[in-house]
Amino acid sequence: MTPRTNLTSSTQTFLQALTNPPKTNPLKTLLATFTTSPPPKCHEHGLPHLAPFLGRTFTGQDGLVTYFNLLSTHLDIHNMTFDPEDDWVVDERCMAVCLRGRATFSWKSTRQAWDEMFVYRIKLAEELSGDLAGRGMLKVCEYFVWADTGAAYLARLGRLGELLRDQGEGGKEGIYLGYDGKTQKEQREKGDGPSQDVLGGGLNVYGSCG
Repeated sequence: MTPRTNLTSSTQTFLQALTNPPKTNPLKTLLATFTTSPPPKCHEHGLPHLAPFLGRTFTGQDGLVTYFNLLSTHLDIHNMTFDPEDDWVVDERCMAVCLRGRATFSWKSTRQAWDEMFVYRIKLAEELSGDLAGRGMLKVCEYFVWADTGAAYLARLGRLGELLRDQGEGGKEGIYLGYDGKTQKEQREKGDGPSQDVLGGGLNVYGSCG
């Protein structure tokens, strides 16, 4: 069995490339955390009718490029954080790690955004191809995502505001209509007053991968 520390270390390398990409060649850096052989797989669960990146299995390095470019086209992602390693579920026999994350997502075309909690299942494998220096390195071979597909769908249609109307004042928290890079909490702390026209600020993960 692969030791837990090896699995978590490779997972951290992937998460670092995902959330703090370099300014030059960010997508190349992210893809380098995946295997080439065995061919990597990526699947974000949900009905494919809801969003173009849902319900499809993207296979191989080319498939990963397609997936991350779709995210870059449609979404901005801010303030992405993950639970500490002690809270991760690590299966040393299957070489898999399950973990929970949080972020603020916005649909670019409608500028509607929402706070979300999501789950990753990351399976790792030794790289079987490439040069001698990279061969045998532990990398991501399967990347499965469970997220809030309903919110993504409503934001895509520009209908998140309907939830605000249905829920009244209590429905504002976690839903943003027309973002300016600030969460509601940040606006309150800066004395800007309440507003729905905000998004969690700062981190545009996939937008920098295109």
